[in-house]
Amino acid sequence: MLKHLNLKHIIATMLIAISPLVLADEASLKKAIEAAYPKFKVESITKTPYGGLYEVFMGGQIVYTDEKLTFLIAEGRLVDAKTKKDVTGERMEELTKVDFNSLPLDQAIKVVKGNGSRKLVVFSDVDCPFCKRLEQNELVNIDNVTVYTFLYPIESLHPDAANKSKSIWCAPNRVKAWNDWVFNNKLPSAATNCDVPLEKVGELARKAGVSSTPTLIFSDGKRMLGAQPYKEIEKYLVAATKK
Repeated sequence: MLKHLNLKHIIATMLIAISPLVLADEASLKKAIEAAYPKFKVESITKTPYGGLYEVFMGGQIVYTDEKLTFLIAEGRLVDAKTKKDVTGERMEELTKVDFNSLPLDQAIKVVKGNGSRKLVVFSDVDCPFCKRLEQNELVNIDNVTVYTFLYPIESLHPDAANKSKSIWCAPNRVKAWNDWVFNNKLPSAATNCDVPLEKVGELARKAGVSSTPTLIFSDGKRMLGAQPYKEIEKYLVAATKK
């Protein structure tokens, strides 16, 4: 959802009427959209092969318009009628890719399973029930992967998550502390102090557009939201290693 636009309250059909403009090119279209919605930066504009529609990536979302900006189609999916391909979904995967090699993995808890040959990043809130479900029901079934878990407490939802994260991060054995919490709901007994990168991880999450937990990022930069079935995660891991 594009924050502050209140699209659902403006219309029910997802079409937003705007005064017709004569726009010569994509640069002019970009300028017109940003004038209409000054709080948002247009990241990219691409003409699609479908009915004169332009794909506009802004505010972490894809919307569609025509060359005259007579309407916006928001929160909808563009599907190829012949192939049944979810065009919007595939484009979002490409547009929201993360540069995996740039991630500060030293700020994450590193768990090696099997030979650890594949890589997976997870942004996890210690008090998020779906994060525990991901670990207990899904990741437990995946082998030969190195999982880097960034502790990302969302304090507006879980006020004590930051304190629990600090306890786990500062434990003598972070991997054991993390597993004890995930599988046994047990925190380290001795309180210790150390430099905890929660603020850095929070900034990293904001830059990467991570706003919910769990969020998974694969080595090819693609992401997955939520505690998806392990077979789906495995499929993404396989695809990532082929690139």
